[in-house]
Amino acid sequence: MSISTLLRESSRTEHKEAESSKFIVELMRGQLNLEAYTRYLVNLGWLYKALEQMVATGEPFPTSEPIWDFRLSRLQSISNDIEALGVVDWQNTTVPSSAMKSYIAHLESLKGKADPRLVAHHYTRYLGDLSGGQAIASLVARNYQATPDQLTFYKFDEIDDLVRFKESYRSNLDSLELSNDQVAELVSEVRLAFEFNQKVFEDLAR
Repeated sequence: MSISTLLRESSRTEHKEAESSKFIVELMRGQLNLEAYTRYLVNLGWLYKALEQMVATGEPFPTSEPIWDFRLSRLQSISNDIEALGVVDWQNTTVPSSAMKSYIAHLESLKGKADPRLVAHHYTRYLGDLSGGQAIASLVARNYQATPDQLTFYKFDEIDDLVRFKESYRSNLDSLELSNDQVAELVSEVRLAFEFNQKVFEDLAR
């Protein structure tokens, strides 16, 4: 089984549980408000700040260079959206939720691009943005009247064809030269990433 298929199939349960969380379900059904979405986006801002600092840290482990594509970077667009949603200077006026603090601490314990486990968090975040994230943008616009300048996070202007890019990303995953033990660690880390996300959603629901 290819690495990309293994990651998808091995984390199917955790993925479904995360996307079925009460907060996400209610947000997507239009049962919350734009303020709730803003809290969600602020937490993502803290997550991407940590993730993209890790992606900029160290030398990439062999065969992983194509994974770390700068065109995926989201922090600037998230910051623009948060400001458009009315939160000024969010990095100095907000704090991540308790669960997000734990997620960030875990990311910061990794060894940057030299650590194959970072691929798990890169994969769960960016491939999700390129897939389900596009549906989220449409629902938030429809349900809460979010304006285009509040939804730039979901626009990958430097990527011409999202479908082709996702195919290329999965191909790059499949080309990683990892030992059996490293692949097993990668699978465990993907599951952990979804579990961290679910705990963040539980925080937001409270």
